[in-house]
Amino acid sequence: MNRKVCVAPMMDCTDRHERFFLRLISKHVLLYTEMIVSEAIDRGDKKKLLSFNIKEKPVALQLGGSSPKLLANASKIGEEFGYDEINLNLGCPSKKVQKNKFGACLIKEPALVADCLSEMQAKTKLPVTVKTRIGYDDVEDYESLFNFIKILKSTGVKTFIIHSRKAMLGKFTPKQNLNIPPLKYDMVYKLKKDFNDLEIIINGGINSTDQIKNHLLKVDGVMIGRSIYHSPYILADIEKEIFNNDKIFTRQEIIENLIPYVKNEVKKGTRLNQIMRHTLGLFHGQTGSSFWKRYLSENMCVRDADVKKIDHIMDKVKFAPETRQVGQID
Repeated sequence: MNRKVCVAPMMDCTDRHERFFLRLISKHVLLYTEMIVSEAIDRGDKKKLLSFNIKEKPVALQLGGSSPKLLANASKIGEEFGYDEINLNLGCPSKKVQKNKFGACLIKEPALVADCLSEMQAKTKLPVTVKTRIGYDDVEDYESLFNFIKILKSTGVKTFIIHSRKAMLGKFTPKQNLNIPPLKYDMVYKLKKDFNDLEIIINGGINSTDQIKNHLLKVDGVMIGRSIYHSPYILADIEKEIFNNDKIFTRQEIIENLIPYVKNEVKKGTRLNQIMRHTLGLFHGQTGSSFWKRYLSENMCVRDADVKKIDHIMDKVKFAPETRQVGQID
C-alpha cells in the first residue's frame, strides 16, 4: 500500500462522490471514507453505508467505535466490501463522538484501544491502521505519546497517522481543534526516529507540495485534508512532483469525465448538488474561479437542481487563449 500521500477523511465533506471526483485528478493518493461508526454498520443498511465505486480505489475504510467485537465485525464486513485498509479513528474531538466513547477521547484508554485493534486484526487480512493525535487537553508531553504508541504497536499495528495537534476535549469545537492547538511536527518526527520500524504518516496544516516534500524527508507519508477540499487541483501538482506522473487531466477534462458519472448517479436517485458541491474549488486560483463558484451555487448546488443543466456545463468551461492557462473560465 502506497501511503506517501493520503487525503484525510473530513466530516461533512468526504463521501463517495468526492472520492470519485478526486480520483479523476490523482491516480496515486490513498483516499479514505468519512468515519463510519461500527454500531451503525452492525445495525444499519450496510450497502448504503459502505458501497463505493471501484474506480475510487485504493480507498481505506475509517471506523469509529470502542467495542472490540463491533469494530472487529465491521472490519470483516469492510474487507468483504472491497476496501484496501481499515483505519481506527482516535483523533476526532467532537462532543458527539466523546459522548459515544470513540475518537480522540480513547487516547485516555490505551488498553481498550489495544483490545479493539487486536480483535480487528484477528477478523481481517487487511492492514489495520490508526489515526490519532499527539495528545489531549493538558496531556501533550512526548513521553505520554511514546507510551501510547508503544502499547498500540504491541498489537501488531504498523501504520500510524499522527495529527500534529492535541485534541481539546469538550473545550473547543471541531473547527477550533483544527486551528487553535499549535502544530508540533517535531513530536511526530521524533516518533519516527524512536519507532523506525513503524510507518509514520504526518497530518495537520499541510497545504503545498513543498511542505509535503519537506515532511517526507523525516517521515514515511503525509496526510492532507482541508486544502484539498478547498483547492482539489493541488492533487495535480502532487501527482507530478511526488509521484512523477505527467498524465493528468486538465480541469476541463475532469468535468468532461465527471458528467457521465453524474448522469448515472442521478438516475439512481442521487441529487445533483450532492455531487457538484465537491467541485466548487476546482478552479481555485484561476481567472474566473468566482464565476464558476457562482454558477454552481446558483444552478447545481441547490437541493432541487435540474440535472439537464449538466449538459450545458461545458459551455461554461472553455480552453482559454494561449496567453492564459488551460482550464480557465470565460
